[in-house]
Parts: sequence; structure tokens; C-alpha cells
Amino acid sequence: MRKSYWLSFIFLMGCDVAPDHVQPVTDFELNRYLGTWYEIARMDHSFERGLEQVTANYSLRGDGGVKVINKGFNPDKNKWKESEGKAYSVGEPDIGQLKVSFFGPFYGGYNIIELDKDGYQYSLVCGPNLSYLWILARDPNLDQRIVERLVAKAKSLGFATDKLIFVEHK
Repeated sequence: MRKSYWLSFIFLMGCDVAPDHVQPVTDFELNRYLGTWYEIARMDHSFERGLEQVTANYSLRGDGGVKVINKGFNPDKNKWKESEGKAYSVGEPDIGQLKVSFFGPFYGGYNIIELDKDGYQYSLVCGPNLSYLWILARDPNLDQRIVERLVAKAKSLGFATDKLIFVEHK
């Protein structure tokens, strides 16, 4: 994805890490979280607008952080978009809370607020406020009962889940 899209994302996210009433997961294991995740659903934002087949790939960086590669397909332009960023733990490493940057020194919150702790097969992630929400999974087809449970949790936390976009994967 173009840097201007991600720059908008970072400025919109601001300096806060998580909404006041939202708690990141505990007993988080970063090494188990690494790898490819498929975006199942998201709140709409200009930096991802119109994209399908969206994935995020996380791998370790040499400085102890996480390399982030976000990729999505724009069917209107028949073109893939990709952006590389970096992320670092905020506070204790066993808390599912990171700060992520796709442009320079500007960081935004990445908060894992629900996680399949047995298999690390799905997660519910939010940004620093109620405008940023993602459902991610290791497989592009997440069981509908799990999706419904994650949506219900997000709704109970105040997210406008009626505005979720469910991502198409081919």
C-alpha cells in the first residue's frame, strides 16, 4: 500500500495505545503470533478501502521488533498493494499490546483483545480508539460461530460492529 495511505492511518490513530476500557490479552506469546494472518473483517478506513484478500505477515526483526507486511488486492485497479512497517511491544512482552509504524517515528496502537490461546488461530485486534477493529485468522475461512462470538465481544466493548466489512478471499 502506498505510504500516503499508511501516513493517514498513523495520523488518525494518534498517540494513544488502546481505548481506556479495552484490555489487551495476557499470557501473550509473540513467537506464536508470528506468521501470516488473513483479515476476516475490518472497520472501513481509506488505507484499506476496496481491498480484498488482505493479509498481514509478522516476522522478527534483528532489533527485537516485528516486521509487518500488509498486503491486499484492489479489484478495481487489478493491482496488489503492499506496505512494510515495524512493531514493538508496549510494556511487558506477555501482554498483547504493540505499537506499529508504517511511516517514520509515528506509531499507533495494535491491541490484541481476544486470542485463541490454544492454537493462535484467530484474534480480535483494535487500535487506540473504537474506530479501528480487525478480525484476523490463520485461515481465510473462519468458523461463523467464532466470527459471531468475536463480533459480539467487540459490540459489548462499544465498537460499531454494524460497520464491519467482511473481506473476500479467493
